[in-house]
Amino acid sequence: MNPHDYPTALLDLQDSIYREKVMRARRASPEDRLGSVFELSDFQFQMMLAGAMARLDTEDEDEGWNEVRCALERLDKARDLGFYTDRRKSA
Repeated sequence: MNPHDYPTALLDLQDSIYREKVMRARRASPEDRLGSVFELSDFQFQMMLAGAMARLDTEDEDEGWNEVRCALERLDKARDLGFYTDRRKSA
């Protein structure tokens, strides 16, 4: 099979993979879903820590976590001041 004969082959494969992930997620129990959320959150916090430590050019985790806290506080303040929102403004 020549992939050039099927120009949508890659898109079809991507759609199939996405569909399977959605169906697997729908079959998951609430406990499994919650576990996935915690796993993703832990991963994201580790990425934030790594980024903060790289920006500060440090290997001190306490210093990195302090930077993460400051960044999250800045985001909270920006949200509270209305700089960004998760809702559409009504017309």
